[in-house]
Amino acid sequence: MRIAMVGLGKMGANMTERLLGAGHEVVAYDLSPAARKAAGAKGAVVADDLDHLATVLEPPRAAWVMVPAGEPTDSTIGALAQRFEAGDVIVDGGNSNYKEAKATAERLSEKGIGFVDAGTSGGVWGLTEGYCLMVGGTKESVAVVEPALRSLAPEGGYAHVGPVGAGHFVKMVHNGIEYGLMQAYAEGFEIMGAADEFDLDLHEIASIWRYGSVVRSWLLELTERALRPGSGFEDIKGAVTDSGEGRWTVEEAIARAVPAPAISAALYTRFASREQDSFANKLLAALRNQFGGHAVTLESGQQGLETSTPRN
Repeated sequence: MRIAMVGLGKMGANMTERLLGAGHEVVAYDLSPAARKAAGAKGAVVADDLDHLATVLEPPRAAWVMVPAGEPTDSTIGALAQRFEAGDVIVDGGNSNYKEAKATAERLSEKGIGFVDAGTSGGVWGLTEGYCLMVGGTKESVAVVEPALRSLAPEGGYAHVGPVGAGHFVKMVHNGIEYGLMQAYAEGFEIMGAADEFDLDLHEIASIWRYGSVVRSWLLELTERALRPGSGFEDIKGAVTDSGEGRWTVEEAIARAVPAPAISAALYTRFASREQDSFANKLLAALRNQFGGHAVTLESGQQGLETSTPRN
């Protein structure tokens, strides 16, 4: 199919490349000329602006918006809606608040434009590993973009989870769980690091736990990578940011009277990390860098250590 990708950052650029590799035609647009040029070099059709993008697409037109959540996403969807017509579909693949999805869908429906909220997980590894896609929307709207969804996801990694809003809701909870898992690994390794009498090799332990252990996971693989000698781990400052979805998950737990002590504690620990430095928080920061390419703060105060190295 032919689909537009609006936003060519870490995620959007890699998703564009994966779609092209699967035989789709991608119309690529970004505010950055350099990002547009890079996408064109990979084989995408480069749009100079949204007017050009709309004319290059064929009905039913489909555009995937992959820009930061909030105003950038809202304004981009609004701009596309001015150029799209009945039967066209707009996908929000960012970490938007699920509560906003219904209102967005209603505004678009006034012109007969479909809306799909696609919770997207995979980070910088999605290009080679595929993206887990949790999708909300009507059957009709999802059907328009389903060929792209199936190409972006690995086998078994895509589901139409419910109506508009369901995709972002499931992705929100996914990220809340991620907070808790990362916190457990960070705390466990800090406990072992404090056992000076054993002189434990934490990298070695992370490495062997990947094979046969009941706590093995992709996050553990990234822990092993973060702790490798020469990885730059010692230079990371243990200050961990949060992107919003952990907060929203805790807020939902409170609103629905669902106990979520592990996720809540992990969120509060991130708040505390900005006022103190610790081994656990250094590892949390390193893990966010490993799976999502998020920048870390070095002891020097500079930003750095972004990684996009494929996993073994």
